Amino acid sequence: MIDGEERLIKNAIKGRPSAFGSLYDHYQPKIYRFVLIKVGRREEAEDLTHQVFLHAWQNIRTYEHLGFPFSSWLYQIARNQVVDHYRTKRNEANIDQVAEELIVSSSLQLDTELNLELDRVRKAIQKLKPEYQDVIVMRFVEDLSIKEVAVALGKSEGAVKLMQHRALKELRNVLETTHSNG
Repeated sequence: MIDGEERLIKNAIKGRPSAFGSLYDHYQPKIYRFVLIKVGRREEAEDLTHQVFLHAWQNIRTYEHLGFPFSSWLYQIARNQVVDHYRTKRNEANIDQVAEELIVSSSLQLDTELNLELDRVRKAIQKLKPEYQDVIVMRFVEDLSIKEVAVALGKSEGAVKLMQHRALKELRNVLETTHSNG
């Protein structure tokens, strides 16, 4: 959450583009990263991220705070955009390109060994069911709370906790399998 977010949202609802622009500036990198992990291609992620914010701007008047962060609403829109994207384009994400794009876009100067390990984890995440990918990315990449993830996914907090447990267990299994095979 950014300082003055509620004020920015109220002003955006009133139709003030500069207020929405501030929200965009803050949340765009996070939404882009989420979408990129899901679709695997930089150009598609840019287009879908644009669609997320266009949809948010066009529907900002329907946003209700209800104690949940604005980011949860954006992630819900992003998730729906990705689902729609795959409905119209039934091909799989290129895992290698996702890993490459994330490494290139990273601002951290990590050593080669750590890059290889991150690449291995990213590839393993891509092998999980989409709902498990969502939970892992939202919780551990985007650092959202259980409550925020629950809102974004339209599930109860208990269901998200269970999904997180199962997703991490499955991720561990995938990593162990790839480690013993590689």
